[in-house]
Amino acid sequence: QWQLVESGGGLVQPGGSLRLSCAVSEITLDYLNFGWFRQAPGKEREGVSCIGPGGDRTKYADSVKGRFSISKDNAKNTIYLQMNNLKPEDTATYYCAADYSVSVCSGYVRASREWNYWGQGTQVTVSS
Repeated sequence: QWQLVESGGGLVQPGGSLRLSCAVSEITLDYLNFGWFRQAPGKEREGVSCIGPGGDRTKYADSVKGRFSISKDNAKNTIYLQMNNLKPEDTATYYCAADYSVSVCSGYVRASREWNYWGQGTQVTVSS
């Protein structure tokens, strides 16, 4: 069974950068939509960004627009989330998600309940 494995989280100071990776095993990326979600303690899981199968359709939550960038490398079977100018409020566990349905990344990042495949998460802490 194919898997999503996140990496790249860690502790960073405000204003710093991190790049998260989501390695996808056993399946081609060609037909899948991918998303990044985050969940802080006591809060609901929220969609941060998503990318369509072709890589030309990307969506971002308003809170990260202009700071985060999602991309994919089909040759490496990996999805990335480049996070710049990080803020303390970006602190959360970040999850990679995938789904075949076009609707999950159409207009905006659809709610987590609409995504069927998930990684285990990676912790991002922004603190001085």
